[in-house]
Amino acid sequence: MEQKLIPKIFIWMTLGLLMTFLTGYGVSLSENMLISIFENNFYLFFIIAEIVLVILLSARLMKMKPTTAKICFLLYSFTSGLTFSSIFVAYELTSIIYIFLITAIVFAIFAAIGYFSKIDLTKMSSFLLMGLFAIIICSIINIFVANSSFESIVSIIAILIFIGFTAYDMQKLVRLQDANLPEENLAIYGALELYLDYINIFLNLLSIFGSSKD
Repeated sequence: MEQKLIPKIFIWMTLGLLMTFLTGYGVSLSENMLISIFENNFYLFFIIAEIVLVILLSARLMKMKPTTAKICFLLYSFTSGLTFSSIFVAYELTSIIYIFLITAIVFAIFAAIGYFSKIDLTKMSSFLLMGLFAIIICSIINIFVANSSFESIVSIIAILIFIGFTAYDMQKLVRLQDANLPEENLAIYGALELYLDYINIFLNLLSIFGSSKD
């Protein structure tokens, strides 16, 4: 399954990223759509929809029909794109593209480490999860504190956590290919895991190095 599964995972992950970024960019070009999303409380609705979809996919994906799983993944990517439109308003397009390419390089390096490493990375899963919870708590705190230095520190730690997740998830997917699971569903599961790693690395790099619009 390996020769078919890993390429399928990256194809679907790429489709998801393209769906998100193209949707975000398209929405950012329409003032009416931006007003509808960010001034009429639809933004909160889309955030909730993202959370519901990712929970649904994580919990039920392997039991879904392959077509349903693919549709849900693309729907999640599209919904994420609606909220992503804000970064195209806040940051210069050239900066976004530049950070996207840097993210691709960083992601590729650590995905390769996970793919080829003979070291059992499951040992670091508990540390990654603790780090993830710490990031969430710190991010919530900073909503009220609004300290830019604290935000930068959290972003740096988040980058380290998610590049760790990238290597860990990649190794996990390599091992799952021998678990006799439905290949099409497993490809979408892998695409979702790596998509989330990529997006989080990108957003945190952008918050540190992105050039804001005047």
